This record gives sequence, C-alpha cells and structure tokens, in this order.
Amino acid sequence: MMSMSLPSPCSPLSEFLPSPSLSNHPVFFNNTRKLCCHKFSSLKLVFIPAASLSTTKSYPTETTVLNSPSFGNKEQRLYPKEGEEHKGLPMKEEEQESLDFDEKASEFQVLALLNAVKALPCKERVDHIVRVLDKEIGFLNISDFNDVLMALVTANESDLVLKLYSGLSCYSLEPNSWTFTIMVRCHCKKKDPGEAKRVLDQMMQKGFNPNVATLTTLINSFCKMGQLQNALQVFEVMDRIGCKPNIQTYNCLLKGMCYVGRIEEAFELMEDIKKTTVEPDIYTYTAMMDGFCKVGRSDEAMELLNEAMEMGLAPNVVTFNTLLDGYAKEGRPLKGFGVLKLMKQRKCMPDYISYSTLLHGLLLWGKVLAGLRIFNEMEGSGLEADERLMNSLVRGLCRKSIKENDLVEVAYEVFEKMKKRGFVIEQSTYALVIQALWVAKKVDDAFINLHQMVRLGYIPRLITINNVIRALCVGGKVDEAFYVLVLMYENSKIPSRMSYDLLIHELNRQERTLGACNVYGAALVRGVVPHKKPRR
Repeated sequence: MMSMSLPSPCSPLSEFLPSPSLSNHPVFFNNTRKLCCHKFSSLKLVFIPAASLSTTKSYPTETTVLNSPSFGNKEQRLYPKEGEEHKGLPMKEEEQESLDFDEKASEFQVLALLNAVKALPCKERVDHIVRVLDKEIGFLNISDFNDVLMALVTANESDLVLKLYSGLSCYSLEPNSWTFTIMVRCHCKKKDPGEAKRVLDQMMQKGFNPNVATLTTLINSFCKMGQLQNALQVFEVMDRIGCKPNIQTYNCLLKGMCYVGRIEEAFELMEDIKKTTVEPDIYTYTAMMDGFCKVGRSDEAMELLNEAMEMGLAPNVVTFNTLLDGYAKEGRPLKGFGVLKLMKQRKCMPDYISYSTLLHGLLLWGKVLAGLRIFNEMEGSGLEADERLMNSLVRGLCRKSIKENDLVEVAYEVFEKMKKRGFVIEQSTYALVIQALWVAKKVDDAFINLHQMVRLGYIPRLITINNVIRALCVGGKVDEAFYVLVLMYENSKIPSRMSYDLLIHELNRQERTLGACNVYGAALVRGVVPHKKPRR
C-alpha cells in the first residue's frame, strides 16, 4: 500500500513510520460511504479488535466495511445520533468516588475498540494506534469519532485522545456535545481541571449546554485538587444554565470544603441540602463525618452516623472506618471497640483498614493489651497485619514484658511469625526483643537473635551488647560472651569498657587467667583501658 501522510496542520499525526500490516477482521462502524477528507478518498473505516495485530498479512486497500454488531435488529451505539435527545452520561456510585460514566452502558462498538487498545503493548501503544489511525482510518461521522475517543479515554490513553482531538478539523468534522463531554472527562482524568474548564467554555460558546454529569465531574476534579473556588464557579454555571445539581454534585462540594478545612460551611451546605428535593445519601453523611473527624470532632461525627441510621441509610465500611480513624487521632482509640461492635450489629464486616486503623491507634497510645486483642481478632478473621503494625506490636509487647514476664512468650511468638512471613524486622524491634529475652533469663534466645541481628547488617547499641554479655557471663557462658565481642570486632564496633570488664571479671572468676590477659590486651590495643585486670 502506498504510504500516505496528513499535511499541515495535521502533521503531528503523521510523523511516524508507515502502519504495520493488518489482518482481515470485521470493523465496527455502520457506514460505507467515502471519507470527506480528500486525502483518504480511497480508504474505508476499519478498526482491529483485540488480538488482531498481525504483521504477516497486508490489509487490502479496498475493504468491505461491515455493519455494527447488534442485538437482533437493534443497532448498538453509545452515543446518540443526530436529532436524538441529549440525555447525558449516566453516573456510577462507588465508595466516596461517585463520579464516573457508567461503563455498563458501553456498547459493543466501544468495548471492541477498548479491547483492541488494551491488546497493544503498553510502550508502543500510542505510536502504534496513531500510525493505524493516521494511515488506515478515516472517520465517517462525528459519532464514529466519539466512539474512538471514548474507548481511548476509558483505556487511559489521554495523550492519544488529545492528539486526535487536535486534528479533528482534518477529518472535516465538527465537535458536538458528546465530543466536548468526552474531552472534559479526559482532562479531568489527567488531573487538569483548568483545561477541562476551557473545553467546557468552548462547549457553551458553541451553543451546547453540559449535563449534570459533566459539570459534576469537573466540580469533583477541582475539589480533589483543593481548588474549591473554581469548583464553586462551576456550581454557579449550573444555576445559570438551569442544570439542577444532584446528590453527587453536593457530595463533591462537601468533600471539597472539608478538604480545605471549611467545615462549618460544609455543615451549612448539608443542612441546605436537606431543605431541597435532593435527598442526602450515605456518601453525604460520610463526607461530613470525615470532615468532623479530621478536625477532632469525632463525637459530632458519631451524631451524624446515628442520624443517618435513623433515616434508614445503611452505613458502609468507609463510614465506620472514618470514625475509627477519628477516634485514633484524638487519642481515644478505645472508643473504636464500640464502633467495631456497631459494625457487626449492622452486618457490615470490618475490613483490613478497619482493623489496622484501630490497631495502629491502640499501639500509638500505649494500649498494648487491647492492641493484642485486636491483632488476634484480625488474624482470626483471615486478615494479616502488615510488617509495620507487627513491628509496633512486638515492640509494645516487649516494653510491657519488662514488668509482666508472661508477655515475653507472646511477643516472641509474634516475632517468630514475622520471620516466617519474610517481613523486614526493624533494628529497634530486634533490640527490644533481645532485651526482653535477657530480662526473662532466656539468654540462649537473646544470643541467637543478637547474632541474627548482626548478620542482617544491624549494629546493636552498646547497651544491648553489654546486656547480652552480662547475661551470658552470669550464666557462666563466657565463651559465648567472648563470641559477642568477636562479632563486634568483625563489624567495626568497638566494645565499651564495661564489655571488657564483664568478660575479664567472669574469666577471673573461672580462674582462666590467660583468657583474661588476652581480653585485657585486646582492649588496650583498641584504646580502651578496662577497670578490671587479670589476676596474677
């Protein structure tokens, strides 16, 4: 096939090598008329479904273009044809993320395009698609163009969408309401709400009024960026064009206000919502509860939860987790037990975040035994605590075991569980475990873990070294104590005077004078003068 290129101003789409060969596959557009662009007058619109990127067979210049796939005789299309009513994109509710187009409404055409995009290698995806679109494909009408844009936006190919949109005039096409709507979404996904706002302005200058889904998407994008004032300006546009906000719109504004700390304004907005025909949902209450919890007003958040349940709303796990986090940050993690109990009563099972948030709060505020209880419940439900939490739990148990020796076994059991899971054990955790073991007179275990600690590259503190040497000497295990000294030498750690004194004292007690002399001489070589001297 003769290579073809787009002249300026479409040159950005044609600065690539000729497109690769393509296998014969059905296409997904429902028109066979010639292209409007004279540059493509000999081509028909084709698109490759997933797994059809063959490089072994050339695609003929003249190809029969098949009809769109359909259910029975009903043609499937995501976008309305010319003359059809613009009803807007449906909304999709998720946990605190209720702003996305309903992908369940995607038809075969867009799904096939999406699958084709995803089938391409990630690194080559943009260049490859541009070559195909530039060299092989022309767009029959704006609806076809929108189908491709929508598939690419869904596939997170925002850069390619922008390239195609910038060359729209090369296909002799004019953007319609859906084109602008897709581009607003594209810029929002790129976290560029400012550019999305400029597209919205262009849309309105062309005489198209955006729907509530489009405006809510833009409001949400501004709020996530902390640009509340811009979000409020878009909200004013809704009022100006007579587009009534829905509960998703209000929820976005609530979250935006709470995000920038304007809690009182958010609460006033929530009270105003109750006076409209729009009914608050559980996301409304969750957003306001999160705002209260972030500023240390968790009790007011609990009042809102009770109000929501009285209205018949079902709180979800995010709602309860918000309270757990609030109480933990306020230094009242024990209140989380009541929240956990309420969750179970409401048939809302705690998830990993529920347990880890509560456990972290309990350990942070020194409630170690309560934390152990939550840890056991968490593990019993099939959820594993991460290494950060387990390090904190082991350290807390070791500190408490100094006063309560029966906790040493529990701490060591959790410690061993960390090893089996391959978790990274922090240096401070090792040090406290060793300390707890020698206090509990488990000298052999302390010695073994000190050796493991050094092998991992950790350099123990002198107090840890001396404690192990003292414990070994008290137990008459002077050879093991001497080995600790050797470990320090090997790792360029100079033992303290106390380390040498302990060893010399024990060697004197065992009447091993030669050994005591050797230790004393080794100390002098390293610039340390022990108080204890070998017996003569």
